[in-house]
Amino acid sequence: MKKLAVTIFFLSANCLMVQAQNWPQFRGPSATGVVEGRPALTKFDAPKSENTAWKTAIPGLAHSSPIVWGNKVFVTTAVTSGAKDETRYGLYGDVAPVKDDPKHTWKVYALDKATGKILWERIAYEGVPKVKRHPKSTHADSTPVTDGKVLIALFGSHGLYAYDLNGKLLWKQDLGLLDSGWFYDPDYQWEHGSSPVIFRDLVIVQADVQKDCYIAAYSLKDGKLVWKTQRDEISSWGTPTIYEGKTRAELITNGSKAIRGYDPLTGKELWKLTPNSEVTTPTPFAARDLIYVTSGYRPIQPIYAIKPGANGDISLKDGTASSANIAWSKPRGGPYMPTPLVYGDIFYTCSNQGVVTAYNADNGERIYQERLGGKGGAFTSSPVASDGKLYLLSEDGDIFVVKTGPKYELLSTNPVGEVMMASPAISDGLLIVRGLNHVFAFGESKNSSARK
Repeated sequence: MKKLAVTIFFLSANCLMVQAQNWPQFRGPSATGVVEGRPALTKFDAPKSENTAWKTAIPGLAHSSPIVWGNKVFVTTAVTSGAKDETRYGLYGDVAPVKDDPKHTWKVYALDKATGKILWERIAYEGVPKVKRHPKSTHADSTPVTDGKVLIALFGSHGLYAYDLNGKLLWKQDLGLLDSGWFYDPDYQWEHGSSPVIFRDLVIVQADVQKDCYIAAYSLKDGKLVWKTQRDEISSWGTPTIYEGKTRAELITNGSKAIRGYDPLTGKELWKLTPNSEVTTPTPFAARDLIYVTSGYRPIQPIYAIKPGANGDISLKDGTASSANIAWSKPRGGPYMPTPLVYGDIFYTCSNQGVVTAYNADNGERIYQERLGGKGGAFTSSPVASDGKLYLLSEDGDIFVVKTGPKYELLSTNPVGEVMMASPAISDGLLIVRGLNHVFAFGESKNSSARK
């Protein structure tokens, strides 16, 4: 009887873990920005603690996004030793990096998803930053990733780190100097921003920097280099994406000189597509058997809907918008910072100014274009979606909730009271948001708590 009870207990625990809604990387499952299965909240108010399950203070400065596995939320940060804060937000075009960067401490945190309690924190690296950052950037921009067993944190020039989910350091890897910046002048350093991804037993890092760009795979088990492919590129900040098709897997990268597909097991280039913007930030993703890649640095602001399985140079001929390898494309309309998403049969983009545009995901026909709340604002965070709702986070401290579908309908505008640059996570009905100073969980809770 005792053995039976123990067996039932472990089976129940395993079932609960399987049923937990995981958000394992930047933009969630397969980088789509979409999950279903748990009703997501529509109205909340952080300053009034309305439908705020918890609020936890995290020191330092970081634009890396929260990820979720089981009952844990993971975030990273870089804590300064006390310099003047030169970070700026909003819509501006300055390119000069922050000048004053003293000693920093790079950290990884695990929070309890139900309560927000800090379960553990680990110091990954301490020292003076090896590169400067853009005034709108941080020294902890890369979102961590996990497969449920290993947690990977990338801190650019300060290393790649692997932990188990209880915080034990498994290995670390020095990737050298990852100096990403303005292509016109190498003195304008803006920091590394691409996030790592996991494919089977590999950790893949896209390192588009000012000199000697590459994409590489490291062993998830011990951090040793498995393959490394040089890239004829300039600096970029988008995260690579794995598309697993019926016949093969493709590793998709957004780069300034070309959008490329690779074999994720070997690093062999499969195909490439041009032209693209000179600054690329949005992450590729797949939906409806298409691979969507966008970018928004003028004058080239393309949107591409690519058919998987291509080989060679698949660039479009002049004057054409589709081909055997491209379902549809547009020369303008790609967003500069936020990554788009597909929900149902609609492809949504959000501009830096808060203009939402909806397209038919299969053919690119524009359905509507509206400015959020009639006023827009400044937007860097990528939208996410669940339960028929889009969530769009502004740098001005508001979260807009828009009903999905062919007609624009703003359901609510929800105050958070902090600058929001990171993209949110959704798990089990909770909207988990990284603000400038706190991580918030919005959702109905009988025992709301705030950790200030």
